[in-house]
Amino acid sequence: MNSIYPILKREFKSYFASPLAYIIIVVFQGISAWFFFLYLKGFLHIQLDPGFQLQRGELNLNNLVLAPYFGTITLVLLIIIPLITMRLLADERKSYTAELLFTSPIKLRTIILGKYLAAVILLIIMLTLSSINVFVLMVHGNPDIGAIMSGYIGLFLLGASFLAIGLFASSLTDNQLIAAVISFGVLLVLWLVGAMSPVDGSILGYISVINHFEPFGKGIIGIKDLVYYGSLIYLGLFLAHTALESERWR
Repeated sequence: MNSIYPILKREFKSYFASPLAYIIIVVFQGISAWFFFLYLKGFLHIQLDPGFQLQRGELNLNNLVLAPYFGTITLVLLIIIPLITMRLLADERKSYTAELLFTSPIKLRTIILGKYLAAVILLIIMLTLSSINVFVLMVHGNPDIGAIMSGYIGLFLLGASFLAIGLFASSLTDNQLIAAVISFGVLLVLWLVGAMSPVDGSILGYISVINHFEPFGKGIIGIKDLVYYGSLIYLGLFLAHTALESERWR
């Protein structure tokens, strides 16, 4: 851990040395707050609509505000995370510092973990700020606390998986834009395979990142979903290590 910390600290500081982190945080929080306001406004309109009196049992904050809010955040993460990861390793190549890192006494996995954890901390900051919206709802309403906690656990695991895949994409090129496009393309495929497989329990349905998030939004934390996200994170980091290791010995 002592060897990981300097890499983590260096990488985390580099995020805030440029406007990138600030822009990402502001955009993420702005979009999250806007959609939260829209869902809450829609909930209040439905509450006052006499045509929905027979469905009053289904009119609750979890179904009409929190579930769609978490779903929107997953989509925002799909778009924003490639921007967070695109520079992690591609920028090292572009600035000609990759050779220094790869030939240093520091182990390659230490470099990868340090960079990955810096991105994870940025993700935690983003999700923590977005929880302000839910906190306001908790003060003035009565949402299911368990569903809120599981929803944010799911968002963290989903985002951490996206970061691992984005790090792998960044290990393949020295062009940040190409790294972002590759990352977004892979994530989009993993997102859409669930829609391509309407049958529950199918292989395509299992590898869909969004299918494994849905239980978290309903307050359910399943072992298979934890294993899936843990495996996806490991796979992304392993592929990034493999790609850099192969280049190290060229």
